[in-house]
Amino acid sequence: MFSIRKIGAIGRTYRHFNRYQRIIRILFKYGFNDLVESLRIDQYLESGLKMINRKPREEIEKHSRAERFRMALEDLGPTFIKLGQVLSTRPDLITPEYLDELAKLQDNVPPFLFSEVEEIFLAETGKKPDDLFQQFEEQPMAAASIGQVHRARLQDGKEVVIKVQRPDLEKIIAVDLEILAYLASLMEQYLEELQGHQPSAIVDEFARSLSLEIDYTVELANIQRFARQFKTNKTIYVPLVYSELSTERILTMEYIDGIKASKIDTLQSQGYDLHLIAERGASLVMEQIFVHGFFHGDPHPGNIFILPDNIICFLDFGMMGHLSRKDREDFTDLMFSIVTKNDRKITDGVLSITIQFGEIDHDALSRDLSDLLDRYLYLPLKDLQAGKILQELLNLVQRHKLSIKPNLYLMIKALATIEGIGLVLDPDLELIKLAEPYIKKVKTARLRPGRVAEEISETGSEYLKLIQDVPEEVRSILRQLRAGKMKLEFEHRGLEKLALALDKISNRIAFAIVLAAQIIGSSLIILSDIPPKWHDIPIIGLAGFLVAGIMGFWLLLSIIRHGRM
Repeated sequence: MFSIRKIGAIGRTYRHFNRYQRIIRILFKYGFNDLVESLRIDQYLESGLKMINRKPREEIEKHSRAERFRMALEDLGPTFIKLGQVLSTRPDLITPEYLDELAKLQDNVPPFLFSEVEEIFLAETGKKPDDLFQQFEEQPMAAASIGQVHRARLQDGKEVVIKVQRPDLEKIIAVDLEILAYLASLMEQYLEELQGHQPSAIVDEFARSLSLEIDYTVELANIQRFARQFKTNKTIYVPLVYSELSTERILTMEYIDGIKASKIDTLQSQGYDLHLIAERGASLVMEQIFVHGFFHGDPHPGNIFILPDNIICFLDFGMMGHLSRKDREDFTDLMFSIVTKNDRKITDGVLSITIQFGEIDHDALSRDLSDLLDRYLYLPLKDLQAGKILQELLNLVQRHKLSIKPNLYLMIKALATIEGIGLVLDPDLELIKLAEPYIKKVKTARLRPGRVAEEISETGSEYLKLIQDVPEEVRSILRQLRAGKMKLEFEHRGLEKLALALDKISNRIAFAIVLAAQIIGSSLIILSDIPPKWHDIPIIGLAGFLVAGIMGFWLLLSIIRHGRM
């Protein structure tokens, strides 16, 4: 697990000076000068920045800011590509324009040398690939920022593919995470609009998730769990994994000889049933989400192969989604309301699956949701595209200071992606109709006697624990009060107008007292006959009366102006 050390800003900067320079050079290259200046990074790297061309190239300026952000992340390497992929699942942090653009992130990089592959095998297993496999292809099938894939043959002749992690990847990511942690602290310091999103906490969470992703034993466990979920389902095939030939940096799994779901012409020419494939693929994703709560987080066409007999095979289990039973039931309630066109319950359903970032206008939210429903209410079921409805719902909740929970958003993306694939295979695919039996199954499961008894038991246990904890909690409070470690503070609300009125009253009383004192003092001076005089009247007394008259006139005007006599 990565840990981000808390060291001084200057020390953290100069320790990885070259990497900082590269990051800033790329930010300038893609036109993010304003960000560098806002974060004031140049105060630490000024000597290096003088050599950097701060003006972006003309061809770069033709792209939108979101496109340039995506291009910059691709240029920055594996850590930042993965950060972009994580951000693409966080609608609470970035706008739809950036969400759509980050979904296009490409992860294609040049392969590393076979000699480095051998070094990794020696470090992980104590043996070279040729010692473990009957045959091992030196040229990789594919290469990405985290690792690359080689074909091989086991000693018993079975074909496998082997994912091998990039050399020194953990060190590279550790440096980038340290830099990201520092940049996040600068964002909290200088970018007021991001302070509520807690960038440092986001980097900490990203470091945790990335440490899991680069540990191939986690992906191996994901595949094994996925296989257990579908062990009795004949419409899906899950690749075998070889744990004895896998480590944290090496993953060995069965080679799948299938056709990518996106290759429609090939599927048609070989006699596959596109309608059946579309239905099976959608149903399998529904089962993952609504039945198991453990689903493939990135079911794009490259990760879905079609095998003979129209069998579906999912690949790449690095990004998996998790849904609690409550999350599944909340989303089911919302979907059931949409399917049954019950707009009265949709508002409550939306609020149950979102996070609130401010005061919510329930009437306005309900009105907008009704308008959304009206646009789809009378359409035929085959024209109701779940992906489109959910995307419009996402845009709507953002306008109302709401955000879909991250795990639910990943699920929505998975549904929209699989629907997109399904519509290419079969334009008449009705995802919402396919979802109905799973939605009803979740709702029916709540009413089972065993489930009701379980919930009653859990609730009773919680209340019993609460009753048992009360005496100790009260004793703890009393001990803290006696020790002076606790104080009670009362905050009165709604008294601002009263306080303002009292303030005005006290000011006027004080003003009147000063005015009376001025008049009395001036009268005494006149009676004392103190020189200098004007027409036998002391000038100081006259001046006092003049001031008193001005003050009195001012007080009278103030009272009349505010309508209080």
